[in-house]
Amino acid sequence: MRIADLQIPQFVLEAFEVETSVKRPKMMVACTQPCPVAAVSASQRVAEEMNVIVGEEVGYSICFEDNISDKTVLKYLTDGMLLREAMAKPLLEMYRVIIIDEAHERTLATSVLFGYLKLVLGMRPDLKLVVMSATVEAKLQDYFDGAPLMKIYCVQHPVDIFYTMKPESDFLGATIRSVVEIHQREEPGDILAFLTRQEEIEEACHRISEEIGKLGNKVGPVEIVYLHSTLPPDMQQKIFEPAPPPLRKIVVSTITAETSLSIDRIAYVIDPGVVEQKFYDSRVGVEFLMVSPVSRDRADMRASLAGRTVPGKCFRLYTERSYNQDRHGQTDPEILRSNLGSIVLILKKLEVPDLRHFMNLPAEEALTRALKELSDLGALDDKGNLTELGNMMSKFPLDPQMAKMLVVSPGFNCSNEILSICAMLSGMSPVFSFCTK
Repeated sequence: MRIADLQIPQFVLEAFEVETSVKRPKMMVACTQPCPVAAVSASQRVAEEMNVIVGEEVGYSICFEDNISDKTVLKYLTDGMLLREAMAKPLLEMYRVIIIDEAHERTLATSVLFGYLKLVLGMRPDLKLVVMSATVEAKLQDYFDGAPLMKIYCVQHPVDIFYTMKPESDFLGATIRSVVEIHQREEPGDILAFLTRQEEIEEACHRISEEIGKLGNKVGPVEIVYLHSTLPPDMQQKIFEPAPPPLRKIVVSTITAETSLSIDRIAYVIDPGVVEQKFYDSRVGVEFLMVSPVSRDRADMRASLAGRTVPGKCFRLYTERSYNQDRHGQTDPEILRSNLGSIVLILKKLEVPDLRHFMNLPAEEALTRALKELSDLGALDDKGNLTELGNMMSKFPLDPQMAKMLVVSPGFNCSNEILSICAMLSGMSPVFSFCTK
């Protein structure tokens, strides 16, 4: 866990001297995270530092789970949850300070929050907004009218970076080989390897276990854990538990391990140079996942994970030329490569007139298609205003098509069936259970 995630929210609380139960409802601090596991783990660490119980003074709110109470003064939540809260209370009166963490991730919800909170700040002079980012961007500072900039320098141990001599065509096999070779040859220290999706991760864990098992007593014992966004929260938390000596912990993860998470004792990072991202083809109205090269800023973020608590090494499974010449400097914001239907529906509910004042403007073609799609579904009237049906649809965290199916299903006497269909389509691998043995 990075120092900013843990300390700055506590500094804010101390600055406002939240002492009494009368003050608490008016002085709550929100701190957003890009993914649920980061929100949960941050709240647990801060509660431990403050010597309080999670769910009381410090709590969290993620999809399908709230762990807060009337005592809560600091709430960690996903950026999507804060956006949903704004739909119920547009001025977010329950918060005195809102902290947007991991702003460099540029998730869809964070990009929308930037635009929306800028409007709210104009109506609520008492509200304070803190934006925390691992990268300093003049564009972001200018967007918030030249807001003061503070730089926090954290202790970073040295990280040696190694490249391959030639490109690796089989990044899964190369990652597995690298893990085994590091375990054989390198000094003690835990290993973090990145892959793109759940199926790859599970295959990699199985093959790594097999390969290390073949070496017998030539190498020490290992504990292999994996992390991806569809894991239940209790299983996700296992990555933070130290492996009992003399075991070396091997973590195989998707990009989830990049966001707000610092796993202690990671000394070796394996970066295959790819990431699975969501893209949207506005010409045909199709959203899809595609494996693409990581940007340089994301590659640097991965490398830094090896030097958080101990000196480390990062093994990049691509050439130095590829890093310098073949990769974008930054990852494109998610709002530029997403279906905007759900977001436009939320903005209509929030009575935001348009997206023109947003920092990252999506393509005009994508926005036009989203408006037409909502109009065809009956969510917008001829003037582009939200209809009664659209108002009901906006309350569901679903794609507009599924939201309409759910809203109108009682009229066709098929609500139970549609509920099951929407649950399966909107979740990621929800029909599979995880073996705990």
